[in-house]
Amino acid sequence: MIENIGITATGIFFPENIETAKDLELKTGIPEDIVINKFGLYQKHVSNANLHASDMAIEAARPILTKIDPLEIDVIIYFGSPYKDYNVWPCAAKIQYELGAQNAYAFELMNVSSCFPIALKVAKDMLVSDESIQNILLVGGCKESYLIDYENPRSRFMFNFADGGAAALIQRNGKNHLLGSSIITDGSFHDDVKIPAGGSVLHSSGNSIKNRLHYLDVTDPQDMKERLDLVSVPNFVKVVNKAVQKSGYKLEDIDLLLPLHTKKSMHQELLKQLGLPEEQSIYLDHYGHMSALDPCIGLHIAQLKKQLNAGDLVVAVSAGTGYTWAATAIQWG
Repeated sequence: MIENIGITATGIFFPENIETAKDLELKTGIPEDIVINKFGLYQKHVSNANLHASDMAIEAARPILTKIDPLEIDVIIYFGSPYKDYNVWPCAAKIQYELGAQNAYAFELMNVSSCFPIALKVAKDMLVSDESIQNILLVGGCKESYLIDYENPRSRFMFNFADGGAAALIQRNGKNHLLGSSIITDGSFHDDVKIPAGGSVLHSSGNSIKNRLHYLDVTDPQDMKERLDLVSVPNFVKVVNKAVQKSGYKLEDIDLLLPLHTKKSMHQELLKQLGLPEEQSIYLDHYGHMSALDPCIGLHIAQLKKQLNAGDLVVAVSAGTGYTWAATAIQWG
């Protein structure tokens, strides 16, 4: 029998600066009511120039270290945005050092926005397979508001990108049991969303800066939308359903859904197909989308709002460009 492995603590951090829907109207020309009602965004947090992904991950983890000695952490896994302080640079090492977790080894998982449910699975699998590991700290930071060119209409669906940090402590005999996971990848979307310059295909240059090629861009928004609309919500439903089934439950047993932040219509369609009312989900309309952090932030907010009860079935679900959909089920309490 596999011992109980679960989440024992979470932490979040947001920079002080807030951009409202009205601010976004001034930046983009998109009316405030459209930002609120279609984008599903009243406001979002945006960091200053001196606060980076690693810093926000560290700050999110600090409250957790009031509950465990940093020296007792065995592994630190960074699951946040791949857009970090520097390119080709492992921020997990900085996080380990700044948190004083000298006994932990640190590494990074990178699967853009889908990564939190995957990180939960990886942490659980590591604890199952290696008896020497007792405590794993998942940490993530996001500063992807800085990757958005608000003058580029092709990147319109990314205007909700925001900044913040999130962390979760995974332990043996945790009070909240990590259950089954499910992951789907459709690689036909691999070339749709990227930062054109700065990699090995197109080196950074004066021209790449002049032509604004260091922001996220979409090759052909209409083509991607047509292809993605056919599979996105169905794949969300598939991974949620499979994760729940692998855990010994059915869709109707779900008590709370922790999804990434999407436009309002997609969020509502997902809930409809899962048979869930809006009050059984966390919708981050006052926070925006923070890469892989959204479900972890949703879990923390649900605890603050006392929306979780002992025995509840909770599902963290997310998706990331490329395209990967992932879900992990949790039995709470």
